Amino acid sequence: MSSSTAWRSCDTSVLVGGYNDMGSLVYWVTNSSFTAIQQVSLKHPVVRATLGLLDKDSPTAPAISEEMVTPESMSLVSPTEWHKVSPENLSPHELLVLSVQLLSCGRRDRAISMLQMALKKEPNHMKALIVMGHTLLQDGIHAEAADYLERAISKLFLAGYPTAEDVDHLILASQWASVACISQGKNSEGIVHLERVASLEEPEDPKSKARYFDGLLLLASALSREGRKVEAVKYLRLVVAYDPSRKDFLEECENDDNFLGDLAYSRRGDY
Repeated sequence: MSSSTAWRSCDTSVLVGGYNDMGSLVYWVTNSSFTAIQQVSLKHPVVRATLGLLDKDSPTAPAISEEMVTPESMSLVSPTEWHKVSPENLSPHELLVLSVQLLSCGRRDRAISMLQMALKKEPNHMKALIVMGHTLLQDGIHAEAADYLERAISKLFLAGYPTAEDVDHLILASQWASVACISQGKNSEGIVHLERVASLEEPEDPKSKARYFDGLLLLASALSREGRKVEAVKYLRLVVAYDPSRKDFLEECENDDNFLGDLAYSRRGDY
């Protein structure tokens, strides 16, 4: 694939493929901290180790931070104890953790059932909405995924005075909602979700900051595909200032013949 093709397909290969790795989802779910959730595959060894699905002493298992909280800290003592607890008696949070465990084992239908149960008990459970949205997104059920993610976004907007964690959640939900919309050909709606990320103040937390600039890169890609090269370059310059390794994208966009024409047109109002 040429660099040009890679750039123009960035909003599908990065938006969709780049979010198929689940990173430390369970850490986010159980500890209410939002560490590497954008690495979104529940088959990722970090998650499996965090979930107790790998022996932490195994050479294939990565080191896990002491602050990571596993489901063992909850009423579900271990996966082998699940059959002793009726799901109907679990709290929405416990159902959410159980759903992540099930996803990691490849039991997606059962996981979705647990998420549905959690949302029946607490319809506005923000994390359950996000995990459900992402799960459906991976299954290619884009319209329903967008609905769950947009419900989470609405809840975050009603938070009043958002915390740093709320902002983190908003960045994630907005990026995944944009994937769901763009995958349906609703590019304008997808761009709106990414522009929401751009409207936020740059986070101070390093991991949140990285996700924020990922959002700007995705926005630049989506804008470029719509022919809005001048706007795309504006965001790409911010991305490159943060991460110089992305400069190839900026150079590709700036060297595009259409960009030069768009730039000249955009500056007519300056004279």
